[in-house]
Amino acid sequence: MNAEPVPQYQHRTVLLDEAVDALVLDGERASGVYVDGTFGRGGHSRLILQRLGANGRLLAFDKDTQAIANAATIADARFEIVHDSFASLGDALAVRGIRQVDGVLLDLGISSPQVDDAARGFSFRADGPLDMRMDTTRGMSAAEWLATETEQKIEKVIREYGEERFAFQVAKEIVARRAIEPISSTRQLAAIVAHAVKTREKGKDPATRTFQAIRIFINQELEELEVVLSEAYRHLAPHGRLVVISFHSLEDRIVKQFMAGKANMPQPDRRLPIRAVDLPQPEMKLIARIKPSAEEISANPRARSAVMRVAERLQPASRVAS
Repeated sequence: MNAEPVPQYQHRTVLLDEAVDALVLDGERASGVYVDGTFGRGGHSRLILQRLGANGRLLAFDKDTQAIANAATIADARFEIVHDSFASLGDALAVRGIRQVDGVLLDLGISSPQVDDAARGFSFRADGPLDMRMDTTRGMSAAEWLATETEQKIEKVIREYGEERFAFQVAKEIVARRAIEPISSTRQLAAIVAHAVKTREKGKDPATRTFQAIRIFINQELEELEVVLSEAYRHLAPHGRLVVISFHSLEDRIVKQFMAGKANMPQPDRRLPIRAVDLPQPEMKLIARIKPSAEEISANPRARSAVMRVAERLQPASRVAS
């Protein structure tokens, strides 16, 4: 069966070399098992495959059917694509009999092709159906959710996921407008938000925060991120790397707190008679925090908000018999 045609929208992979350099180390690691949790258009996956040896293996995930079609063009026995959320990582590894992996890469958020394709409903810059689902074969669209949800829940989502200080006004306007006509297009929603948001941030469309909030909620992005971080850590081999690229503060805060929690163990009162060998040991080591270079941002302005964090799982400390 031929793969469905893949629409051609330009996509530049953010922090491409930096991410793969941090993930796949030289030596025996090149024969390891790696995970690309967000295949997208395959920029990271293709470079990972170039770095792997003949016995290496790469398992990639994506919810987007267009990304899955794009992945079908990779004819490499070391590569496999899973049409599912990266939150299913644990189950996917178990089914394949994989107990440990040598690295996990997560490139969060949405890709340029998803934003630029008006039919996906992610952007307010062009009119299209108000969908916003990463996987258009499952779940409720943004339009369906806005048509049925309570004003209080809409306000809560916009405030918490969009950090929008006019969340009350936006939710109230949405509920008032839907009583007149269905809110089914991105242009409709953008106009509603523009009417409700009285003070605009310099250089930012008033709809930015509301669109971000609804997209994150519809796709359960933060909840799935918390799941995959735990699953990635659980399956990382000693000295395996976790590399995460975030694009907004909510994502980055979760990643930062998770890595810091594994790297900084609470220490007991020094006055207590506890042997050094029995003290809590860190489970991960923080390796790097990297931002795109000025050159990359100039070539790809969408990279300007990216933050990459890298952590490595430590070898469990051996216990000395008493």
